[in-house]
Amino acid sequence: MQLSATPYEERLTAPRSWWLISFLVGVSFALILLPFGTLPLLGGLVGGTAASAVVASAYGSQRIRIVGDSLIAGEAKIPVAALGEAEVLDAEGARAWRTYKADTRAFLLLRAYIPTALRVEVTDPEDPTPYLYLSTREPERLAAAIEAARKANA
Repeated sequence: MQLSATPYEERLTAPRSWWLISFLVGVSFALILLPFGTLPLLGGLVGGTAASAVVASAYGSQRIRIVGDSLIAGEAKIPVAALGEAEVLDAEGARAWRTYKADTRAFLLLRAYIPTALRVEVTDPEDPTPYLYLSTREPERLAAAIEAARKANA
C-alpha cells in the first residue's frame, strides 16, 4: 500500500460549547436529584455530565482521512480513482447542497456546526452514489490531498 503524497486527516470534533452543554445537563440531573440528598445530587452531576459528554464525544468522533489510494470518510471507504471533480463549498454553497440541491442517493458526512464542506463527484459507474458531501474545516486542503493522491496512484 502506497502512502498518499499529501497525507490528510481531520477529526470532526464537537464544538466547545457542546462540552459546556454537557456540564449543564449534569447540573440539571443534579437539580432533579436534589430532594433525595447530597449523594444522589453528586451522582446526578457526575453521571449526567459523563453521559452527555460521551454522546458529544461519539458524535464528534467522525474522521476524514486519505490513506494510500482511498478516501475514508466516516463509514465510507472509496478509492480516489473513483472520485471526480472536487468542489470547495463556502457556507452558502454548503447550505444549498445540504438542503434544496441535495440528492437522496448522495453520501453525506454532515456536521451542522461546520459551515464549510467539500463536494466530490463519484465517477464509478457501478456506484449509485452521485457525490460525497463532506463537512470539513479545511476544504481546500482536502481537495488538494485528493488530487495529490489521485496523481500519486495513477
